[in-house]
Amino acid sequence: MNASELAAKIDHTILKPEASAAEVDKVIAEAITHRFASVCISPPFVAHTSAKLKGSGVKTCTVIGFPNGTHKATIKAIEATSTIKEGAEEIDIVAYLPHLLRLDLDAARGELIEIVRAARATRSDVIIKVIVESAALTSINKGREEETIKLACRAVIESGCDFIKTSTGFHPAGGADERVVRWMDHYGAGAIKVKASGGIRDLRTARLMVAAGADRLGMSAGVSVMNELGGQDSDAGAPGY
Repeated sequence: MNASELAAKIDHTILKPEASAAEVDKVIAEAITHRFASVCISPPFVAHTSAKLKGSGVKTCTVIGFPNGTHKATIKAIEATSTIKEGAEEIDIVAYLPHLLRLDLDAARGELIEIVRAARATRSDVIIKVIVESAALTSINKGREEETIKLACRAVIESGCDFIKTSTGFHPAGGADERVVRWMDHYGAGAIKVKASGGIRDLRTARLMVAAGADRLGMSAGVSVMNELGGQDSDAGAPGY
């Protein structure tokens, strides 16, 4: 995997709640320089980011119901449509975890369908990713880990979304896990893609996730990983994502 191939998989991310406009501008500039897939920012920065990225080829990505996913589906749908109108081309929705933990496919799928309908009515080609907080699912549903991930994949597929995503990067249970990414790739069965996120802070981890089946990598350490690939010194990246 060469530098351009890796860069095209990275959603360059700044989601810490205290992020400033200057920090977001730095991330935007880095994404344009390295030709990352997208810049992923909190909803208040969508309009600004979209304007800055216009014509660059880098997409504007934001998060919905972040970071806990406990908003009502109606609220998530409103947030999705609002951010899409402001220029979001990709949205990462945090699913309501109790539906997945109970293995309640109807409820999990129903929540996502409500959000997807609203989002696609606003912009038909918006890319929709669903964050399932896989480390929490597998640590809580001990003995049913694979079954839980399989059901999450079904909910994402059957609601018409484009990606299943491992993690917010903010849950204490942890982030992306190679085993879970392989399950997602398997049960996604080509119908959806996989985004690995949370704890990807070096080139080795990035390569492991891609080898396991990840099509996208959500990370705040994108620049240091690209520098590492180029043989340059790099830092460990920002904590929390």
